[in-house]
Amino acid sequence: MTVPRLDPANSDFARRVRDSFARQGAMHTLGAELSLLEPGAVDVCLDWAPGLTQQHGFLHAGMVSTALDSACGYAGLTLMPADAAVLTIEFKINLLAPAKGQRFRMEGRVIKPGRTIIVTEGRAYAIDEGREKLIATMGCTLMCVQGRDLAD
Repeated sequence: MTVPRLDPANSDFARRVRDSFARQGAMHTLGAELSLLEPGAVDVCLDWAPGLTQQHGFLHAGMVSTALDSACGYAGLTLMPADAAVLTIEFKINLLAPAKGQRFRMEGRVIKPGRTIIVTEGRAYAIDEGREKLIATMGCTLMCVQGRDLAD
């Protein structure tokens, strides 16, 4: 997915996103890592693991949506001021194919940045025997939160 040229409101956005990601227990549980971090664009990758699967051995849809939500949320956070946090207020996921692969890549991209509402899109890919296959898409709406006691 291509991303329009977006300018971050905080020049230290990369450190901020990395620090926040490191504190996120859900991403740690999934074994996820940041593989791309640019203004308006974040990729989250994770390996297949038995504890993340559904009854047929595919990555569970809940794991796919969790990682996609984080990729979209962190893509939004890259553009926010240093004193702002991000919260997802809505998402819709389309599961296109079974999540079968050895590794998975979740893309989050800002489509429409705003002062209060940020619209993002996500795409999830299964990497199976070296080939990527699109397995899910997400539309995600984020809210910029300022002046409240929220951690990054």
